[in-house]
Amino acid sequence: MITPPSQDFMNASPESKARGTFNNPDINKKILVVDDESAILQTLRFNLERSGYTVCTASDGRAAIAMAAREQPDLIVLDIMLPVLDGIEACKEIRKNSSVPIIMLTAKDQEIDKVLALELGADDYVTKPFALHEFLARVKARLRRQQPLTMQSRDEAIHLGEIMLDPGRQLLTVRAKEVSLAPKEFALLHVLMENHGRVVTRQTLLDKVWGYDFEGEQQTVSVHIRWLREKIEVDSRNPRHIITVRSRGYMFKE
Repeated sequence: MITPPSQDFMNASPESKARGTFNNPDINKKILVVDDESAILQTLRFNLERSGYTVCTASDGRAAIAMAAREQPDLIVLDIMLPVLDGIEACKEIRKNSSVPIIMLTAKDQEIDKVLALELGADDYVTKPFALHEFLARVKARLRRQQPLTMQSRDEAIHLGEIMLDPGRQLLTVRAKEVSLAPKEFALLHVLMENHGRVVTRQTLLDKVWGYDFEGEQQTVSVHIRWLREKIEVDSRNPRHIITVRSRGYMFKE
């Protein structure tokens, strides 16, 4: 299912890998692969480089966080089961400062971990064992769709009552105090505030914030809504701004 690296390819220069069958329109994209199994790490690196990507690697969660900050990759492939710091915690830490796409690698019996990883900010997951063509297709699709939401929408600040959201500066103030949001939380609030007074379905929020081929549950939206309410509402249990519209979705009110 996964092609092992040939010695010829391993000895080839980066320039030769970028030519011919190794050519790729995303050749300048950098991918960080994190896995503690050397065979998987080497195989994924080989096939990604063969497809024209630049690849850096790490073998534990703590090293992954440091590598992500230093290398600024365009995409991260992150195994859940890692030493030192597991993939879920590493994902959570990376998400505090970056909206880089993250594809989690999971085992079949890790259903709870899959959901948790998606709720913490992962963009997609691939279940081991996986077919190489499926993995590469997911990488390509995720990279091509990587465009910040604020680049797709207007960058003007949105003022609604006591809340001001400025997409251009990635700034949120609530009752005159600056509030820090994770990238997915900011994007979610942006969509809701742009559509204030109108119901936005959970599926629409998934499509706009997580992507059209996101395979997670709609529960992911509910979890992020809860986190947003805890940060912007006076009483998160009795929200005045982010309102649940039963069986339909959510509405933002001033």
